[in-house]
Amino acid sequence: MDAKAWREELGNTVREAMASPEMNSYFAVPLTKARAQILICQQGLFTRHRRNCWAYLSGNCPEFEIKQKILEHEYEEVIKDDYSDQGHRELIIRQGEAVGLSRDDILEARPLPTTQAALYAWAWITRNKSWIEGIAALTVTEWNNDDRLLRDQGGGHSTRMAKKWQEELGLTWDKMPNYKAHGEADERHSEMFLPFLARFGTGANKELAVRAAKESLDLLKLYRKGVADAMTKID
Repeated sequence: MDAKAWREELGNTVREAMASPEMNSYFAVPLTKARAQILICQQGLFTRHRRNCWAYLSGNCPEFEIKQKILEHEYEEVIKDDYSDQGHRELIIRQGEAVGLSRDDILEARPLPTTQAALYAWAWITRNKSWIEGIAALTVTEWNNDDRLLRDQGGGHSTRMAKKWQEELGLTWDKMPNYKAHGEADERHSEMFLPFLARFGTGANKELAVRAAKESLDLLKLYRKGVADAMTKID
């Protein structure tokens, strides 16, 4: 498949996942400040863990061009991009402050059991499976923020959640820097590795990559459903 065909293949898988019962239940939970705190703390853990996974993938991958692209991706996430001079972790911390969380609250947060299970699984995929599977598994999770792909479903994750924060918590866009950044940055990130999938995702590798993408989206649903369940247990 060429890059366009890969985009269609993975895009359909993402659309299906984002319309799943797990994701619908997640988006349906009414927000309170306390519930938003759970969401942000778990998001902080997810975001920090991504850095490990991309590093595992880079270590497994022998292709120099892909290592370069991973470093470009991670420089924007960890060091500096158009949205932050301190990396995207700072965006989560700033957004957490808007709902009453301190920096330490976020950095010292404990994972929910479902979050922990998903993080362990993503680490295992990127450390122990083939690098082509790792690319598919990691890149596809960023597609859940692509408004172009998900416009008819109300937009990507960041756009839909930002609307809830506005309507249910009364916050403005400047109080949601993490959603603002990822609603835009992940559209570009979703395309960064398509040329490599087209080049290397052939033959048996194609099936491996497609399956890994689906498994990764199942983990994303598990993670989001766990957050939703935890939010419903408090006011």
